[in-house]
Amino acid sequence: MSLSTASQDPSKAIQALGNRIRQGDRLSLDEAQKLYITASDEELMFLATVAKKRFHSEYTATYLKMAIVNYTNICVAKCDYCAFYRLPHQKDTYLLSFDQICEKIDALLTFGGTMVAFNGGFHPGLRLADYAELFAKVKERYPDIGCYSMTVAEFMFACKRSKLSYHQGAQVLLDAGTEWVTGGGAEVLTDSFRSRHSPGKYKVDDYYQAQEALVNSGLGSTATMVIGFDETLAERMLHLKGLRDFQDRVSGKLRSFLCWTYKPDNTDFGGEEISYKEYCRWLAIARIYLDNFVHIRTSVLTQNEFALNALKYGADDFDLPIEDEVTQSAGATISHEFKSILEFAEKIGYNAVLRRPWVAQGLDSKPSSEQVVSS
Repeated sequence: MSLSTASQDPSKAIQALGNRIRQGDRLSLDEAQKLYITASDEELMFLATVAKKRFHSEYTATYLKMAIVNYTNICVAKCDYCAFYRLPHQKDTYLLSFDQICEKIDALLTFGGTMVAFNGGFHPGLRLADYAELFAKVKERYPDIGCYSMTVAEFMFACKRSKLSYHQGAQVLLDAGTEWVTGGGAEVLTDSFRSRHSPGKYKVDDYYQAQEALVNSGLGSTATMVIGFDETLAERMLHLKGLRDFQDRVSGKLRSFLCWTYKPDNTDFGGEEISYKEYCRWLAIARIYLDNFVHIRTSVLTQNEFALNALKYGADDFDLPIEDEVTQSAGATISHEFKSILEFAEKIGYNAVLRRPWVAQGLDSKPSSEQVVSS
């Protein structure tokens, strides 16, 4: 097995910066931004690997098989970067029944999947109690499946429609046995970005208030980001700063950071997708700057096997998705040839280990009895 480029001898300046990172010194926002602009790919790989090794073995990555069940396409947020949503009056809308949702979960089980996530939108006819009832029924029927029960953005809308505070809403979910509300719906967390693309969705301070209520109630949550719209580098950096500050404030309760790329097909905004190299460089900056996040996850969903190159840029975990209509409607292609994807990880020098689903204590990175790829 050949070593990655990140192991080549860096310059003295980069070595000195690596020593700071190794010792736990924080980079400022300006330092991280300058690093993104000026550092070579090799330098970013080196520094991100130094940061990663504070928490993980360099050449081991963990993964699981999962599905994102899109229970409805009815949404009134009207984000211009979304190809999936339909307004309530449009003819091709749907809301899945419980039996239809179970069919999708059963399909996941045939692939050996162990995690299901729910993602729909801002459905004006649903209240938080409807979600809580669904999640409780899913948990009862599939007790061994890990469940991401909704996104923070959906939670915010459902609370408002139900006339509940975020603290009250969190308690409703807890009473139903819910364990996780993912950080989905974040995209780029600056109000300037939101005013351009999703002015009716939420303000950034409101998003963090909702997520703080969730994690302080005992529910698990995550940090997410989507890049490749028209966001500026300054907006990207402010997103990372907001996450790091929030993670400090909640004593590290966000379990991971996941970033993926905008898919432009069939959207009102349009545009072109960024390269996997730009994506990997950004994940490196996230690993280096987000020093209070243990897990940095790369997105096979939007980058396919090329997402695994991000393991060289500081990522330590990834999903193998079965389905996600939201990204597929915007041009994502999902391959069920999982063996070839895992072989790609081996080809670039990484041992990919199947892990158990996420649990309330955090990302369980202990390997299962099946070690699919060995190096």
